[in-house]
Amino acid sequence: MKRSILFDTETTGLDPATGDRVIEIAALELVSDLPTGKSFRVLIDPERDVPEEASRVHGFTAADLQGKPKFAEVVDEFLSFIGDDQLIAHNARFDFGFLNAELKRAGRKPLDLGRMVDTLDMARERFPGMPNSLDALCRRFGIDLSARTTHNALLDCKLLADVYVELMGGRQHGLGLVADGTNGHAVMYEGPVNRRVVRVVPTQEELAAHRAFVEELKEPVWTAE
Repeated sequence: MKRSILFDTETTGLDPATGDRVIEIAALELVSDLPTGKSFRVLIDPERDVPEEASRVHGFTAADLQGKPKFAEVVDEFLSFIGDDQLIAHNARFDFGFLNAELKRAGRKPLDLGRMVDTLDMARERFPGMPNSLDALCRRFGIDLSARTTHNALLDCKLLADVYVELMGGRQHGLGLVADGTNGHAVMYEGPVNRRVVRVVPTQEELAAHRAFVEELKEPVWTAE
């Protein structure tokens, strides 16, 4: 069965080239595109300050990271968990860029971009001209967002795993047995946790974005109305 890793990072800022660093890595194991229950998560001392604007996004301050391991101290465990498998992330180029900067700093080989699967690209292809942030996709698929007050990497991974199942075709795509991640026993996958059945009604913002997208097409065969 195909194994892949869905992951997310939190950082001190937006650009590793200007000195921003990774402060959290979280990853979930998927088998046949479904979560097995196995995960990896670590907080990291970035060896620099954490700007207030970054703390507002992910909720971590420099004090929270004092005494945590440095990236070089957790890199072997992280690389062992991800193996040589496909790597899935939302806006994956951002996460790959930061991890490769950290790997270079630690004297390790960068992650091969050929392993990258970007769920943002998948969402844009499926929902052209519409908002495709993780929050927007969760709302569109009826996935419970009530616990997401900040961009915690592990929670984002769990939400993205539910989104990924839906982007890959929903429960019918992966209907079958997967390991439960604890004792190797097989269990039936029941779909996203706390999933609500909803009628999806586009917002006015989404309708306007879709109309703008359609207007850019040459001889479109459909309209937003």
